[in-house]
Amino acid sequence: MSSSTLGRVAGKQASGAVPEAAAAIIELLNSRPHATPALPDTLDDPETAQAILRPFGLPEGSPPPRELLDDVRVVRTDLMAVVADPGAAQAWADLGEHTSAVTVRHAFSAPGEVRLRQVSGEPVVGGIVLAVASLIAAGSWSRIRACANDDCAHVFYDTTRSRTQRWHSYEMCGNRLNVAAYRARRQG
Repeated sequence: MSSSTLGRVAGKQASGAVPEAAAAIIELLNSRPHATPALPDTLDDPETAQAILRPFGLPEGSPPPRELLDDVRVVRTDLMAVVADPGAAQAWADLGEHTSAVTVRHAFSAPGEVRLRQVSGEPVVGGIVLAVASLIAAGSWSRIRACANDDCAHVFYDTTRSRTQRWHSYEMCGNRLNVAAYRARRQG
């Protein structure tokens, strides 16, 4: 999926399904070292990095250069800060600052339809920017969350109608935290 396609895809999804743009962002965010024990930075592996960055416009079969990976890691860190605290103005400002070299223009393709397309800047970073913008425009960005288990922090897409999912996996994280809280209440 090219970066120009990401802007059109975010709003098109089956009920309860994860939009393609959200799935790509989540895979990018989960490429960071996280969880206990800490998972490695999967962008360090060239093949995995290619697969993660392909939805954002990385050409097929081309390994991402070190400079691009450095830029993507900075944007990934900014996006994690936004996911951790969506109301944090500084996190959004940092994301804007680190993606300021990307310029997008709007294109009107039909009555009532507008699409953003990148006109300058690093194409993969632009693809990430377009994916985030499309999710925000579709009202889906708020469904991207980090697991409430501090030892996990795995990012997921909340598919619940009420938008109240707290854990990426109830069996792995939710149940453990609920049992631990129950035991603590019983002892106290």
